[in-house]
Amino acid sequence: MRLFISIQFTEPVINALEAFQSRLKDSGVEGYFAVRENLHLTLAFIGDYGAPDEVMDVIETVPFEPMTMKLNGMGSFGDVYWAGIEQNTSLDNYVRRLRRALAEHKIPYDRKRFFPHITVVRKAIYRGKTVLPQVEPPQGKMVIEHISLMRSERGKHGMIYTEIGI
Repeated sequence: MRLFISIQFTEPVINALEAFQSRLKDSGVEGYFAVRENLHLTLAFIGDYGAPDEVMDVIETVPFEPMTMKLNGMGSFGDVYWAGIEQNTSLDNYVRRLRRALAEHKIPYDRKRFFPHITVVRKAIYRGKTVLPQVEPPQGKMVIEHISLMRSERGKHGMIYTEIGI
C-alpha cells in the first residue's frame, strides 16, 4: 500500500488551483493536469508500507494546531509545474515534528527537504519546451483543520488518492 501524509484543500482553494490550470492550458501548456480530487500538499511521502494503523498512531502523537495556509507563486521542477504556498513557519515546524516522529517509530519516508508545493501538471510542455509560461499564479487561502493519511493506487486513468485517516 502506497501511503503519504497530506493536506487536503477546501473547495475555494481547489477552485483557485483549477483556474490556474485553466490559465496554463489557455497559454498553450500541454501535459497531464492533476485532477481536482488529487490536488493536495504532501507533508511526508511514505511509499509502500503495509501498516497504515501504525502511521495513524504516529500522526496522533504529534500535536496539530489549525493554521492558515495561503497560495503564493508558481514554479517548476523540469517538466512538473507547481503552485506554491506562502512561507509558513507553523507548517514547517509541524512537518519537522511529524517527520521526526515517523523516524523515531521506524516508519520510512522520503527524506527530501520539505519544499511545500502543489503539483498541477506533470510532463508539461510549453511551446515545445519545459519552460513555465508567464501566467497569473493562483490566489487563495484556507485554514488547515487537520492532516490526512492517504493511499495512492494506480487506476485505469491515472493515480487515485483515497483518504484513509484524519
